[in-house]
Amino acid sequence: QGRVCHFSRRFSRSTVGFSTHSRPRIAPRLVPGAFAKTRSLRSATPNFHVHETSVTMASASSLASIQAPPVALRASALARARAAARARAPIVPRAAASAPPMSGIGACHAGAFLSETEKAHLVTIAAMIGTPGKGITACDEGPGTIGDRFEAVGVVNTEENRRAYRQVLFESEGANEFLSAAILDPETLYQKSSTNGELFPKVLMARGIVPGVKPHLKIFALPGQNGATVMQGLDSLAVRCAEYKAAGCEFAKWRSPLEIDVANGQPSDLTIETNMRDLARYALICQSQGLVPIVEPDIALKGTHDLETAVRVNVKVQSELFHQMNLHGVYMEGAVLKSNMVNPGKDCPVSYTVEEIAEANLQVFRRCFPTAMTTANFLSGGQSLEDASARLDAINKRKGRKDPWNLSFSWSAAVQMPLFQLCKGKDGLQLEAIGALYVAELAIASAAALGTHTRKGTEGDHKGRGGLFGGKK
Repeated sequence: QGRVCHFSRRFSRSTVGFSTHSRPRIAPRLVPGAFAKTRSLRSATPNFHVHETSVTMASASSLASIQAPPVALRASALARARAAARARAPIVPRAAASAPPMSGIGACHAGAFLSETEKAHLVTIAAMIGTPGKGITACDEGPGTIGDRFEAVGVVNTEENRRAYRQVLFESEGANEFLSAAILDPETLYQKSSTNGELFPKVLMARGIVPGVKPHLKIFALPGQNGATVMQGLDSLAVRCAEYKAAGCEFAKWRSPLEIDVANGQPSDLTIETNMRDLARYALICQSQGLVPIVEPDIALKGTHDLETAVRVNVKVQSELFHQMNLHGVYMEGAVLKSNMVNPGKDCPVSYTVEEIAEANLQVFRRCFPTAMTTANFLSGGQSLEDASARLDAINKRKGRKDPWNLSFSWSAAVQMPLFQLCKGKDGLQLEAIGALYVAELAIASAAALGTHTRKGTEGDHKGRGGLFGGKK
């Protein structure tokens, strides 16, 4: 389809351009295919020489007889060239071409290392965790943490007391109506119910509550980052995940704590990238061992930052998290998010309504949260049950067509701290009273997850010391 130049009988031998009696001097324009055409002409005319950017003629008379090749000839030459190219290309069976690559480009994409059966299992577990109206009970405090809570109300910290307390959280009548999953400490995996002598993971699964685990992790302060930290525990994680899977677990949870400290520039890019990369690597290892990963970027409630700053930081953190998960080839459909609610700092002087806080949370998700993931379960992070429920309810009430996710709860302190108070000044654990209050609290949380909770008064509002709402008087 190139432009055909009609040459006259008189040419200049010393220049690329040409001149005629009737036309001005014009430089020929090279178009795609021009060199192929000149090569075919060169083979037919020995005295016609082609260089990279110049055309020289041995004699003017030798060009007088040259004509543009007929259209049919050009078409047949193109067909022959295409046939030769196909002959040189390797023949790849269609089935092999569609198989997921195990190396090179595409190897780290959407769980390419998983079989279709393994993917289907992860999706099933993630869907069970994301059952609408149900949430996660977080019972993964280590012996030291729950021991401190026991001792604060006069309960002795023994393994049997820890076992008996967790059994109430798992087996209280009606609890399974509001729970989809339970996060266990590794100690609890190997403890048994006094009801039937079965290990707790089996007890939970029989009640329709998916059992999972928090791997043992250690916190490490990043040098030069003003106290910012990263969690350590990737070493031997695959071996531990295999053990957890054999013990009956179907998911694991990794928490990466962060703080907003504007004065010290935290969280810095290094802090965010280091933590989110480790979360992605943990998620990849979990899926390789058949466990659904719950990824938990936890931005603490402490601080004086306003709601707008909280939105900016949460967007930055979650964007990096999902970016790293995709880079690592995590199968997003088989993963679950557990994140903090987007809130102003606890000591922020500006007041915000529960509706403003709800909108801030949806803004972050709309900008970051992949629709491939079906559920997010908020942690309580120092909020009371009343505030956390009012905010979760407001978020679900404001959801629209742009918000396809199940948004629910994964609460520990918000639910459990009132339970410990029932034991204060009493003789040991008050298991019957604990069970009754626990189920009542779960009913409130479930209603909030469905957007049917009714808050009392100003529950859920952030009451700043400045007495302003949304920065306005």
